[in-house]
Amino acid sequence: MISKFVTNFNFIMFLFFAILYFYQIIYMFIALKAKKSKKKHISNSNFHKYAVIIAARNEELVIGQLINSIKKQNYPKELIDIFVIADNCTDQTALVAEQSGAIVRKRINKDQVGKGYALDYMIKIIQTEFAYKKYDGYFIFDADNLLDQNYINEMNNTFSQGYRVITSYRNSKNYDQNWISAGYALWFLHEAEYLNLPRMTINSSCAVSGTGFLVEAELIKNNGGWVHHLLTEDIEFSVSLIIKGEKIGYNRHAIFYDEQPVKFKQSWNQRLRWAKGFYQVFSKYGKTLIDTIIKGKQNRFSCFDMTMTIMPAMLISCTSLIINGLFFLAGILGFLDGKEVIEVTTIALVRSFCWYYGLLFVLGFVTTLTEWRKIYSPGWKKILYTFTFPFFMFTYIPIAIVALFKEVEWKPITHTVAKSIDDVRS
Repeated sequence: MISKFVTNFNFIMFLFFAILYFYQIIYMFIALKAKKSKKKHISNSNFHKYAVIIAARNEELVIGQLINSIKKQNYPKELIDIFVIADNCTDQTALVAEQSGAIVRKRINKDQVGKGYALDYMIKIIQTEFAYKKYDGYFIFDADNLLDQNYINEMNNTFSQGYRVITSYRNSKNYDQNWISAGYALWFLHEAEYLNLPRMTINSSCAVSGTGFLVEAELIKNNGGWVHHLLTEDIEFSVSLIIKGEKIGYNRHAIFYDEQPVKFKQSWNQRLRWAKGFYQVFSKYGKTLIDTIIKGKQNRFSCFDMTMTIMPAMLISCTSLIINGLFFLAGILGFLDGKEVIEVTTIALVRSFCWYYGLLFVLGFVTTLTEWRKIYSPGWKKILYTFTFPFFMFTYIPIAIVALFKEVEWKPITHTVAKSIDDVRS
């Protein structure tokens, strides 16, 4: 009886997970077809004026390289102004940014901590002190980013098509450092080409992920500034727009690079904040998203997609592991028929591990294969990190559990990989 219950429970949990996320398998086929498409790349000469906003906290080692890559853009220089908000800095970030040619403002606020507050502070300065410049849009970057020479030109092409918010292709400066940095980088590549590309292809809404995006200035003005201050302000921004019917665009030819953590403790703290932030967004917007899916007249699929993005999916896996673990423990301690329960739960746990490992390996393998030339790392490391990628993703399971109960605050990530575009590609 117990063994039948455990078997049925595991089957139902896996089936539930598969039904919810099967559409992302369809996404992969749509993306592969889109990649093979010979559709002519759109270009135009309708140049817009942009303010580039960089929120930086103790980033003196890397911010100069980002500003330099912005200044080297294949785009009219007079149409780009660079603004840096030195947010609670205790180093020379402001001085380095100013010497590199940026317009710099300092912000000291120990109560309102986080990127969202820094962005809002700088946007309000631009809207008042620099209102005469009449910017069409704001680019948002983190200080550790680097831009491909055609980045702004490519984003301008999509902006000229009528998209008011656009995200881009997120590559990595340090893919080959270790399995942690590769895990991050491989997921961001997958997110760009196997989530946002198919969304763009089927005319659904994409999603902003952290950094490397463009937003229309008028949209921000109508919102009353940057009003998103949860721990994952990027996802909150995306969800709030999609609920209102906005479609976020994606340009796969606009490539930027960022630095990934390499130490597990640093990675744990960052992803703990992300997990907590996803719970916050789900708590704040989940009901509205579900209501829109059920009763809405437009954007229903985009709302479903975002619900699956912010829904604590790892908790489905956690629930399965916990239930199996409890039955396994009960068998060991003799509360249940030990031999039968231990055998059934062991098989269930091994089977679940193999299924999830296999699925994640396929995601990593397909992404690595199709993005091979854009991943700057020795070939043997690219292959090795497809095998370690599932283990990186598995570490989200304890993170998801801890985030449920732990109070989490925003903490800065130290960046030390001071590279130019040429250095990354060499």
